[in-house]
Amino acid sequence: MSKDKSNNTEAQNTVKSQFVFDKQNYKWMIIGFAVIVLGFILMSGAEGDIDDFRRITLAPIVVIGGFIIEIYAIMKKPK
Repeated sequence: MSKDKSNNTEAQNTVKSQFVFDKQNYKWMIIGFAVIVLGFILMSGAEGDIDDFRRITLAPIVVIGGFIIEIYAIMKKPK
């Protein structure tokens, strides 16, 4: 009887840890997505020159930073 109980608790423990990502991973993914969106907003715009520093240099750096945050969020091991 005690062996059945131990197998049952082991099965419950394995079912409990089925999620690939933790709450922290999702938080970092949302932050990375927001940074990417910010970069695309900086890249667009109604006014200003097309060869502006903001559109040519700053926005791509922000987008790449967002992708780096996304990679970190995916690779971070949940606790």
